[in-house]
Amino acid sequence: MMNKKNVVTAIAALAALGACATATPYQAATPSDRGYTDQQIEQNRWVVNFAGNSLTDRQTVETYLLYRAAELTVQTGYDNFRMVRRTTDADRNFVPVGGTYSHFSPYYSFYGPRGRRVAYYPHHWAGAGFNDPFFSRAPDYREVTRFEASAEILMGRGPSPDDPAYFDARDVLSNLSGTILRPAP
Repeated sequence: MMNKKNVVTAIAALAALGACATATPYQAATPSDRGYTDQQIEQNRWVVNFAGNSLTDRQTVETYLLYRAAELTVQTGYDNFRMVRRTTDADRNFVPVGGTYSHFSPYYSFYGPRGRRVAYYPHHWAGAGFNDPFFSRAPDYREVTRFEASAEILMGRGPSPDDPAYFDARDVLSNLSGTILRPAP
């Protein structure tokens, strides 16, 4: 029977595992989590970033970036913003999934208590290319892509100029608020 401490630890581990299985919500980034960051460059100029995990698609990352730019514009007392520079980067990696290393491998050795080799299965015994159907399997690889969007924004007051590069911050917040997924409390 599990004691109370083990139950709490197991629940915390399951919660952490569950958190890894969802897309990055709209949140401030922390050292252990992805999300948005921003830095003021001048009084009305900022750099805004949003980084998603491997389950967050490119469109969501770019939407959250735009939403953060609008939110920051309103928070600092401005009405509109212009994207001076905007980029989205994709970080692609291949990670092994599955696969094992069999003790029937031609390179397997067993070492005893004093570091002495007790058994060595030479290449001719195991057979070149021997594949144990129960224990050895080459790993499969899965592509993992993480998107990060960045923009330099210039904020302004008053009505937005008649230029598609300018955004009315309150309109952006109103139109995108239904697509923003916030973290669970």
